[in-house]
Amino acid sequence: MKMTALKPRESRIAAVLLLLAVLVIAYFVLLHWWFVAPLRSIHAEMDDLRDTHARFAAAIADKPQLQQRIAAMGAGQAASHAFLPEDDPNAAAAGLMQRVVDAVAAHPGGACDVTQKMPVPNPPAAADEPYRKVAVSISLRCDVQPLAETLHDLEQGTPYLFVDDLSIYRNPVAAMQPGGAPLEVQFTLSGYVRQPRSSGGDANQEAP
Repeated sequence: MKMTALKPRESRIAAVLLLLAVLVIAYFVLLHWWFVAPLRSIHAEMDDLRDTHARFAAAIADKPQLQQRIAAMGAGQAASHAFLPEDDPNAAAAGLMQRVVDAVAAHPGGACDVTQKMPVPNPPAAADEPYRKVAVSISLRCDVQPLAETLHDLEQGTPYLFVDDLSIYRNPVAAMQPGGAPLEVQFTLSGYVRQPRSSGGDANQEAP
């Protein structure tokens, strides 16, 4: 069978089509799967993180109302469950860190680990203040579901606890690995302890 030679114009068109096909194949083999697809995945992860952070920020926005409720409590409510049960701030800080560990352990539905926990120094409270703030710094490595459940338990239960300075991010390099990567989470957890009432006024009373 004799093959008919292509005309010059047809040859140029065939060459252009062949070049386009080679460029498309090269794009997918050399660029798309190695660079474009991972970048699109990272952008999608960042959008998810922004949505998650917005939901947590909305929940934390209710904190001032809870603080007002604590401020309105009188001295006769020393036994209220709104306050941390410990009397000493150091013991209360240790109790706060243990509460985080217990809250994380209560939600085994996904990966979640406490990677760091430490007390946060607070200025001493004035003698006439009825309560004293105690805070700890917490770092977690968590999936979204157990993180949401843990933060909900901490802020919605008693005693009243407050989450501040919440930071959530995901390592973009680790996110490209098979299975992705959990969230890196940092926040400050605080509560209040009752200060012992001064008995100086009673000691100065003398019998007539």
